[in-house]
Amino acid sequence: MNQSALGATALDYDAARQRMVDAQIRPVQINDPRVIAAMRALPRERCVPPALKPFAYADQSLDLGNGRVLTEPRIIGRMVQIAQPESGRRALVVAAGTGYAAALLARLGLRVVALESNTALGAIGKAFCATEAPEIVWRGGALAEGDSADAPFDLILIDGAVREIPPALAGQLAEGGRIVCVLSPADGVATACVAERTPQGLAVRPVFDVALPMLPELEPAPAFAF
Repeated sequence: MNQSALGATALDYDAARQRMVDAQIRPVQINDPRVIAAMRALPRERCVPPALKPFAYADQSLDLGNGRVLTEPRIIGRMVQIAQPESGRRALVVAAGTGYAAALLARLGLRVVALESNTALGAIGKAFCATEAPEIVWRGGALAEGDSADAPFDLILIDGAVREIPPALAGQLAEGGRIVCVLSPADGVATACVAERTPQGLAVRPVFDVALPMLPELEPAPAFAF
């Protein structure tokens, strides 16, 4: 853990945020100046319950309860960068949680819909985005079902690991659109991937290995043995 991120007070969160970018974000080849600027500006400490605020800029994912996490800064930063976000495009963040990834995309000029099924996390996210990215539209509902009412989307970002991309999300992707997610096979290494829509279906391209917990709601049901 980055010890410099610990013990932060309301007076030095900004300094901790700058250290996070300089020590965690830039060294892992996050070089899109828009992403760097957004991560320097967004108050990540407001995306966690009060007890976790001193750890908001640590180099780890933070446990938000019920199997959910605030994704580690260097992971979500790289995921946003490989998404190649374009201003004015429509984006859906699945498992938007406390709003950090959605706010990053909104800061880059995308029109963002945030989908969250956990009402407690969504309440934190809505409060955060009310000041940091008020243009974000929040939706409640099952993560696997996506958001058909607002589809299609040019970009879908799943903020958490999944075994496979839910079919409903693939169906809500615009022509030429892409899904960015972490695919975590049962017997392999989890990988951040870009899946692009083609006439033959989704073409999935792995980009970098990553450690990120599975989204409990999107874990496959256990198979029955006979």
